[in-house]
Amino acid sequence: MAKSLLERAYDPEAFRELGKSLVDTLAGHLHAAQNGRGKVLDYRDAADELAFWKSFPEKNSSFAAWTEEVLRHTTQVHHPRYMGHQVAPPLPLASLAALLGEFLNNGMAVYEMGMAPTAMERLVTDWLCDRAGFGPDARGFLTSGGTLANLTALLAARRARGRDDVWNRGYSGRQAILVGEAAHYCIDRAARIMGMGRQGVIRVPVDAGYRMRTDELHRLYNQALADGLEPIALVGSAPSTATGSYDPIEELADFCTSRDLWLHIDGAHGGSALLSEKYRGLMRGVHRADSLVIDGHKMLGLPVLTTALLFRKGSVSYTTFSQEAEYLLTETQEEDWYNLAKRTFECTKLTSAFCWHAVISQYGESVFPAYLDRQYDLAREFAGMIRQRPNWELAVSPQSNIVCFRWVPPGAGKEVCNEINARIRGEILKEGRFYIVQTQLNGLTFLRTSLMNPFTTREHLEELLETCEKYGEA
Repeated sequence: MAKSLLERAYDPEAFRELGKSLVDTLAGHLHAAQNGRGKVLDYRDAADELAFWKSFPEKNSSFAAWTEEVLRHTTQVHHPRYMGHQVAPPLPLASLAALLGEFLNNGMAVYEMGMAPTAMERLVTDWLCDRAGFGPDARGFLTSGGTLANLTALLAARRARGRDDVWNRGYSGRQAILVGEAAHYCIDRAARIMGMGRQGVIRVPVDAGYRMRTDELHRLYNQALADGLEPIALVGSAPSTATGSYDPIEELADFCTSRDLWLHIDGAHGGSALLSEKYRGLMRGVHRADSLVIDGHKMLGLPVLTTALLFRKGSVSYTTFSQEAEYLLTETQEEDWYNLAKRTFECTKLTSAFCWHAVISQYGESVFPAYLDRQYDLAREFAGMIRQRPNWELAVSPQSNIVCFRWVPPGAGKEVCNEINARIRGEILKEGRFYIVQTQLNGLTFLRTSLMNPFTTREHLEELLETCEKYGEA
């Protein structure tokens, strides 16, 4: 008797064969990418890409053929010449753990729909809180990306430091946050979502190294008060997105203590430096922060999208979305840490704890600083290479794995240099052999690399500079 469509779609043996085929294909892809074969990306404009997939024969093509096209039309983050955005080539084991979570599809809306990942999430966030130096009262949870984590942290700050109970009574005041000019744009977006408007985002100037100027904080804070604003929080970057520069957290903490402000650290990209013996100094003072964000899919080698949001005083994590301000308890009067929907914006939560816990269980936590240390070291080596070559200029000495640099031909003015560097990046994008991006710093166009791949070598970086010079001189 022929199987129905649904029976065929859910058939375990068909799944077994498709799974084997997919893993074999991905393993071959991983081997080729890690060995630098082929392009990093085959760039097409959006209209052409849409037309391709619109015409793709959905029913008449095999899953294997569909997979091959996906690979061909997607940027290869596992390629050692991938140096673009701040997304890690995920550890293969972590990707398998993510597959497990998506197959089980337990959305964690309530505890019984996510028993294992809920317990794992508690262990992972307790471990991160401990490494941050937060103490036994700290708590955290995993959420869907740094943008949502930063918004949630600022909502907690408003509940803890604001004069008014905005969550229950609505917004009537003029609250504000202080944040460095080089901070990620999601901080500005979060403040505006919260109803603070443009005036509620007080931008603190940065120094020549693109780190927040703490000597400006008192002036800006007092000016905010004079303007009728109520500052509730100060946001530090660890590091900033464009240049990878770390704000001086200890000094930020001193200021927040003197003004009773909430200190939030956006460590989405590099907060995991606190796991490193070598680079932990970049996070000096983080134990005094009220909240901290760390992305797993950046410098911890996990798949998108998973972010840890940590609170030094865990009790505040229960009041952010509560209907009453007091601590939420179950009927047993015990902390119901396992009901995560009470603390997160999401109701149906991803089981991303599988990725974290699987990697720690199999490799130990030392795999994370091993990855970060290598990439941060490589950025410093790359900066040294740039300094040794004529006609190149660094934006700043790198503190993380982000390097900004530009080609400056003798006698070329600002606008000419900007055009040349934009052209270099455009030609590299079309060629597809490398993938880098660009950024604007003080009106100057810089090429920008995020050295995310643990198989990128000095030889690859030498080749990148030679390629840039070829297009710069054209």
